[in-house]
Amino acid sequence: MAQSPLVFHIDVNSAFLSWESVCRLTEDPEALDLRTIPSAVGGDAASRHGIVLAKSTPAKKYGVTTGEPLVQALRKCPGLCVVPSRFDVYIHYSTLLMNLLSDYTPDIEKFSIDEAFLDMSSTIHLFGDPWTTANQIRERICRELGFTVNIGIAPNKLLAKMASDFRKPDMCHTLFLDEIPEKMWPLPIRELFFVGRSAQNKLEGIGIHTIGQLAACNVELLKPILGEKYAIQIHDYACGIDPSPVAEREPINKGYGNSTTLSRDVDDLDTAFTVLLSLCETVGARLRADHVICDCVCVEIKDWDFHVQSHQTTLNSPTDSTTVLYENACRLLKEFWDRTPLRLIGVRATKISDDEFSQISLFESEQSKKMKEMEKAVDQIRSKFGTDIIKRASFLKKDSIVDHAASKQKHLSHSALKEDEKGSEGGGSGKVRDYKRGWNETY
Repeated sequence: MAQSPLVFHIDVNSAFLSWESVCRLTEDPEALDLRTIPSAVGGDAASRHGIVLAKSTPAKKYGVTTGEPLVQALRKCPGLCVVPSRFDVYIHYSTLLMNLLSDYTPDIEKFSIDEAFLDMSSTIHLFGDPWTTANQIRERICRELGFTVNIGIAPNKLLAKMASDFRKPDMCHTLFLDEIPEKMWPLPIRELFFVGRSAQNKLEGIGIHTIGQLAACNVELLKPILGEKYAIQIHDYACGIDPSPVAEREPINKGYGNSTTLSRDVDDLDTAFTVLLSLCETVGARLRADHVICDCVCVEIKDWDFHVQSHQTTLNSPTDSTTVLYENACRLLKEFWDRTPLRLIGVRATKISDDEFSQISLFESEQSKKMKEMEKAVDQIRSKFGTDIIKRASFLKKDSIVDHAASKQKHLSHSALKEDEKGSEGGGSGKVRDYKRGWNETY
């Protein structure tokens, strides 16, 4: 008998702030629980620089939003308690969460540092009915790990993710096919996964304001406005259709990417170049670790208004060199950035091939050869003793925006790269990630 598809989506409530609170309480049981007061993670309260990476429920009542400048958040809530981010702490608690979830199914897709999809289709019979099981998982996470989650229960990933975004915090919600008309279709179009600000404006421009209206619309009318592929995808989503499986393993990399959300807005080249160097170090190290080279480099930026731009170039010859990646990334950034303050910077390496078949240059300088050997030596040292054991001098400045050891990596498949570029045109915003095409964040 065929098993009915069943997917859980686990989403940590205010992850960074929750994990920061749990860590502080573990270190000092008498410490104030940040979750009970207006508080936020991100930036520097003394200098009033940076953005809000996460906020508490009391802070939300003052109108504080994730992603807004810290100075703006402090105007809304002068008593806001701001703490700096500690990604090593968040990685630790994320790992604990994923280990706990593996007790329920081997089929887990880590969607981000604080989210995961669980395919419960073949194991749910071991635990009971879906509702009871989801609540048991939710309660166990709170009891053993000290933080709360929302869990969406549905027949596919799209609906499970939509369900987990219903009322928060510390809740379980279902969204089965027969519940779509009541629970999902009345929601504003912006609430549909993969609909960004640009697509929202286009849809509202033709009178589509709710997910239900999008589902009822003839997809042929959407294609000229949104593009054929994107129109079909979000129309399917509005109808609750998503055939993508929960990925048990990370797909083979056909592209390597690293991006970081900045702790403060960046509007000068020197700081942006420092961030690019950190990103290129990570991408270059991964290329060398996998014994591959790239023939194309792309730089992506997102400004304070969440407008995304990218620019790419084909290299003179394939490379795995951090230095070559960095030089080309800097040139690209100078060519297309107008100095609008940036929230996110990313670097991607594509057109991947095996380094065994790289063309030997007759004109490679001795300095270039020495640089390659140095980069490999640094890789080996970091592999043995940790990424923080050896740093570039530019990363040691007191006010440096780069935390090299905690750089967030996004491993992208070739399809993800193409869809990301297309998604930006089709209406993607900064929050958009297409899990169907392999955006797997690793830390």
